[in-house]
Amino acid sequence: MTLFELTRAGLVGVVLATGFGGVLADEAAADSCWNHNGSLMRLQAQGNQRWLSYERPRDVLRGSGVQRGTLLFNGVKSGNWYSGTARVFSKYCPGSPLEYFVEGPVRGDQLQVTVTGTREVHNRCRPSGKFTTDTLVFTYSHQC
Repeated sequence: MTLFELTRAGLVGVVLATGFGGVLADEAAADSCWNHNGSLMRLQAQGNQRWLSYERPRDVLRGSGVQRGTLLFNGVKSGNWYSGTARVFSKYCPGSPLEYFVEGPVRGDQLQVTVTGTREVHNRCRPSGKFTTDTLVFTYSHQC
């Protein structure tokens, strides 16, 4: 089963932040593919819930345990605003991503989502006491 199917079946408690209300023919639609930082992502939606998972992760992420279907972002869409949980992956803690809150706008044409959040920097899986701000940009590519 895919993550989306598991969630619909109530087996995974995740909610994703990215999506679309009434989608026009020239706008991106749910269950579509998006570019993010050199990786191809899959957007899936159910109501206002959204999931962004890796469809084709860039090679450097594989050492961190990222593979097809790995969830990067989950949350909700409210109007043209996304909010939810993002994850950062590390080769030192494969399978244990650091989760943090992100939020941000959907571009007016619905073809780009930008979310930002502050997270603690970890050094080999240990909190460092330092913080950084991450910005994740997802740009529509095509129907998957």
